[in-house]
Amino acid sequence: MRRFGKWVFRGFLVILALLVGAFLILRTPDTDPAAMRAKYGASPSQFVDLGGGLTVHLRDEGPRGAPAIMLLHGSNADLHTWDPWAEALKANYRVIRFDQVGHGLTGPDPRADYSTANYVAHIRAVADRLGVERFVLGGNSMGGKHALAFAIAHPERLTGLVLVDGSGGPMLKLARKPGEENRSSGNIGFKIARMPGVNLLVEQITPRSLIERSLAQSVSNKAIVTPAAVDRYWELLRYPGNRRATLQRFSQPYDALAEADIARVTVPTLILWGEEDRLIPLEAGRWLAKTLPVNRIVTFPGIGHLPQEEAVDQTLGVLTPWLTERASPAAAP
Repeated sequence: MRRFGKWVFRGFLVILALLVGAFLILRTPDTDPAAMRAKYGASPSQFVDLGGGLTVHLRDEGPRGAPAIMLLHGSNADLHTWDPWAEALKANYRVIRFDQVGHGLTGPDPRADYSTANYVAHIRAVADRLGVERFVLGGNSMGGKHALAFAIAHPERLTGLVLVDGSGGPMLKLARKPGEENRSSGNIGFKIARMPGVNLLVEQITPRSLIERSLAQSVSNKAIVTPAAVDRYWELLRYPGNRRATLQRFSQPYDALAEADIARVTVPTLILWGEEDRLIPLEAGRWLAKTLPVNRIVTFPGIGHLPQEEAVDQTLGVLTPWLTERASPAAAP
């Protein structure tokens, strides 16, 4: 019996050694902050101190006297998701975008506060720090929710609101077509981040292949899933503190904005939506269109969760004339 116990103990040690070895082999450490700043934070990037230990990575481009538009990225993305729009708009508009806390080169919130109210406070702090009194505010996905929450809290600061496949309304399920009953929906990366126990491994083991698959599941235009794009998502997720911030954000239950509050938003709103979005389905966009008093909704066939990247010309073709109605653009230099 004693000999059997020794073999069990030895077997346990072997299994433990194998697990430790596998962990060390599969572990993906944090990226180096200096290297990430050099790669993703070069000019025209700025690093702006908002106080309280928070330094925000942002880009502020275009004529200073021009009408301003601020753009908010989605969950686990960063300000670079707006590169195509910024490039097209910065000749005539002041285009501001920043990495929200827990993302990109901004990194985690010093107080680990990932509440909607804190994100709204940061939007106002960035605008105040840059001396922007009134502006158009746009957001994709999570950024759409934060933009909508800001419109509820500070409508006097906005001349317009742009929601691109934005969250904030009730969590609606994807309507399935006949024959798609067994087709998976959503994003594998987001699902893993919500799985108790398993999600703890994400802070140490985050394979590039998982990020590539997650991005590919989010879009319909697979051309934007380039090696450079996957590298950016993978490397900035591993920026120190961002993985833990992701787990903290996803551990919180989804808190939809109150329908009554959304219905009181009279800021002119442009709703842009990919018809094949499997993260936040088109029905959510239609719900917003029914609820917001002053809005226009435009949908894009064959496009998924990131229309600003998947359908650059089509989205700008709608956005640009709408912006002209909100404010006269500056003369191009």
